[in-house]
Amino acid sequence: MGKSRNLFYAMASIPVIAAFLVQAGPAMAQDAEEKASSSPGDIVVTARKREEDILKTPVTVVAITREQMDIKGIKTMQDLAASTPGININDSSSGHADRSFQQVILRGMTPSTTLATTTSLFIDGVPIASPSAFTAISAPERIEILKGPQSAYFGRNTFAGAINVVNSIPKGEWSGSATGMVGTRSNYRVRGELEGPIIGDALTFRVTGEKFSKDGSWRNESNGETLGDQSTATGTLLIVAKPTDKLTIKLFGMIAKDDDGPSAQTRILAQNIRDTNGNLIYASQSNCVLNGNPYICGTLPRTINGVSANTTVTTNLRNLLAIDTNRVVSPEDTVDHYGLLRHTRHAHATLDYELNDQLSLSVLGGYNREKWSTLIDLDGYDTSMLASPFSPDGYFDFPYVIERDNLDWSTEARLNFDFGKLRGVVGASYLYARTYGALASGLSTASNTSYSKGGKDQSETKGAYFGLTYDFTDQLSLSVEGRYQIDKLASYVSASGLTVRGSQFVPAGVYAPGTLLAEKEFKNFTPRVILNFQATPDLMVYASWAKGINPAQFNTGILSQTASIQQAAANAGMTLTVDPEKLTNYEMGVKGRLFGGSLTYAVSAYYAQWRNQINSILLTVPDGTFTNGIENVAFVSGYSNSGSVDLYGVEGQFAWRPIDLITIDGGAAFNMTDIRSFVSPTITALTGITDYTGYEMPNASKYSANLGIQIGGNVKGQENTTWFLRGDWNFKSGFYTNQANTTKTSDAHKFNFRTGATWGNKSLQVFVNNAFNNKAYTSATDNWTIEQGYRYLSTYSAVLVGLPELRTAGVEFRINF
Repeated sequence: MGKSRNLFYAMASIPVIAAFLVQAGPAMAQDAEEKASSSPGDIVVTARKREEDILKTPVTVVAITREQMDIKGIKTMQDLAASTPGININDSSSGHADRSFQQVILRGMTPSTTLATTTSLFIDGVPIASPSAFTAISAPERIEILKGPQSAYFGRNTFAGAINVVNSIPKGEWSGSATGMVGTRSNYRVRGELEGPIIGDALTFRVTGEKFSKDGSWRNESNGETLGDQSTATGTLLIVAKPTDKLTIKLFGMIAKDDDGPSAQTRILAQNIRDTNGNLIYASQSNCVLNGNPYICGTLPRTINGVSANTTVTTNLRNLLAIDTNRVVSPEDTVDHYGLLRHTRHAHATLDYELNDQLSLSVLGGYNREKWSTLIDLDGYDTSMLASPFSPDGYFDFPYVIERDNLDWSTEARLNFDFGKLRGVVGASYLYARTYGALASGLSTASNTSYSKGGKDQSETKGAYFGLTYDFTDQLSLSVEGRYQIDKLASYVSASGLTVRGSQFVPAGVYAPGTLLAEKEFKNFTPRVILNFQATPDLMVYASWAKGINPAQFNTGILSQTASIQQAAANAGMTLTVDPEKLTNYEMGVKGRLFGGSLTYAVSAYYAQWRNQINSILLTVPDGTFTNGIENVAFVSGYSNSGSVDLYGVEGQFAWRPIDLITIDGGAAFNMTDIRSFVSPTITALTGITDYTGYEMPNASKYSANLGIQIGGNVKGQENTTWFLRGDWNFKSGFYTNQANTTKTSDAHKFNFRTGATWGNKSLQVFVNNAFNNKAYTSATDNWTIEQGYRYLSTYSAVLVGLPELRTAGVEFRINF
C-alpha cells in the first residue's frame, strides 16, 4: 500500500509542478527582470539523433559540459556516477572488485552480468559494446546521460538508458593546452591538447595525450604495499574534413592502456578461519543466523580483520602467466603482476551531408577492440600462515587469472528531414560483436592444462528505425518513434574441442573445435510515443510511453561441466537459452527556466515494468574430483529469466545563478524498485526466503543527490583575471547486496572542495576530494569464506566489498596557447 501511494505521488507531482509554474512564471519573470540576473547558459544535446536545446528535448537527459567536468574534477566514470543522481556503478564480480568489471546502473536497473548490460556507452553516437572498455574520460566537449529506454534511436543494450560522449570539434585556428596535476599518494596527471588547421577550415585536427597514475588508499597488511593503484594512458586523434559547406567528415581514433595493481577490496566474513593447529586467523563478523547459516545482517560493519591479500608473484605464478596454451591474451600482452592490464582501441568515422534545406544524410561506422587480463587473489586475504604441504608454494592460496578479448564493429545510416511541421529521421544499423574468455587457477602446479578457454560468443544485430515529430500547433507536438530489431546470437566450441558429459542441455558427445553449439534469432519492435506541450517559451511539459528490449544470451559455459553439475544447474532453473528482457516505461516531465533565465530546471517521474528479467545463478558444487585428498568445488555461473520488477521514481536537476558572483547547481533522485517475482536457489539456501514480493533490487541507491555551490568572479583591478571557490556534496544512500535485502552498505556522503584562479592563459586549482574521509563501501556482493578445507561454500558466507578512495588533495596547473 505504501509503495502504491509513493507511485501515485511520484506521477501526480509533475502535473502539479507544471500547473504551478504556468501560474507563477509571469510573476517570476517580472521579478527576474527587476533583479537583472544572468543565465547559466544553453546546452545542446543529440538525444534524438539531432541537435536540440536540452530544455526543449522531451527526454530525461543530463548533460555535463567540459567546463563542468573541469570545475567538478570529473575524470572517470566513477566520478561521473558519483556526481549524478540516479546512477550507480558496480565494479564487483566473481571475487574481484576492479576496473575489469563495470556495471552502469540507471534508475535501479541492475544488470545480472556484463553480457546483459542495461545501459550502453557511445562515443559521438557510435556504440561501444563492452561496458568495461571505457573507464577514463579524456577531454570531451560534453557527456550526455539519457535515462529511460532509448531502443528506438540507440538500439541494443539501452534498456535503462545510454551514455554518449561527444567530442570537441577542432576549429581552423591553432590552439592547445598543457595540464599537470600532482596530489597525495603519488597522484599525477599530465595532459596535452593541440588542434589546428591542416588545410585551413577545410581540414582540421585535434590530438590529445594523457597519462594518469595514483597509489591506492589502502595498505596491504601482509606486505605494506598499497591496494587500489591505477594507471591509465590515453591518446586520441580527431580529423575533420569539410570539402564543401554541405559535407563534413570526421575520423576519430583512441588508444588506451590501463595498468592497475591489486584492487582495493576485502571480505567481511561470516565464518572463522583457523590454521591447521586451530588458531584463529581471521574472525567472523556474523551478527545473525539465516536459515541456519551465520551471516552479516543490516548495515555492513568495517572489517575487524584488516585489509590484506596474497600479492607475491611466485615462481609457479610466473610459469602460469607464461603458458601459451588455451590463452585468449598472449603471454607477451598479459598482466605480469597482481592487478589488471588492458589494451583498448576505438575508431569511428562519421559523414554528414546536407542534401538540401530539408534533407540531410548521416553515415557512421565504428570499431572497438578490448583485450585484458587480470590476476586476482580469489580467497581475498593473506593466507600465507595457512600451511599446506600440497600447495605449489607451501601454503594455501587461490590465485586466479581472468582474461577477455572483445571486438565489435558497427555501421549506421540515417536520413534526417525537416518539412516544417513534420520532421524526423529514418535509418538502419548493423552491429557485430564477439568475445572470447579464458580462466586459470594457480591452486596447482602450472601446466599446459591450467587454462580453460571458452569458445566464441557472437551477436549480430540488424535494425531499422524511425522518428517522426509533428507540430499540431506552435505549442503542441507529437513524436512517434520505433525500431525493428533482429538479434542473432551464436556460441561456438573452443579451439580445444568439447566433450559434453550430460544431456541436460545438448546431446552428450564429443564436439569438434569451432562447432556451433547454440544459435537463435530474436525479432522485436520497440516503440516510443512522446507528447510535449510548450506551455510558455520557458516551460515545456511532456509525457511518454516506451518499450525496451534487452538481448538474450546462452548458458553454454555449463556444457564443460560434469553430468552431475549440469543436472544441478538444470535443477536450479538454468536453461541453454535465456530469452530477452522486456520493459514498458511511462514517463512525465517538465523543463524550463525561471527568473528571467537565471534558473534552469528539469523534473521527471517514471513508472516502468521490467519483465522476463535475467538474473544470475551462482552455484558451488563438488565436482567429484580430488586434489591432495580434498574434493574440488566447481564455481558454476549461469543465467535465467527468473524475475519481474516494477520501478518508479522522481528525478530532478537545476542550475541557478542568482547573481554574477554565485552559481548553485544540483539534483536529486528517488529510484524505487519493487520486486514482483524472483527465483534464486542460492539466496533461498542462505535466507530460506522463497517469496521476494515487495523486496528491492541490489546494488542500487534508492536516494541520491548532489549540490554544488560556487562563488567567483573577476579580480578587481586585474585584467583577464578571475577566481572561484567551489564545494560539492555527493550523496548515495546505501544499497543491498541481494534481493532478500538482508545486508546493505552505509550511506555515502562525499564532500569535494576546489578553488582556483585564472590569469591570462594560465590557471591554477587546488582541490580536496572526499574531504571528510568517508569510508562507505563502493560495491558489495554476497560471496564465500574461502579457506583450505572449502568448508563454507555450500551457502554464501561472506560479503565482498570494494573500498573507496580516501581523502585526496592536489594542485592542478594549466596553460592554454
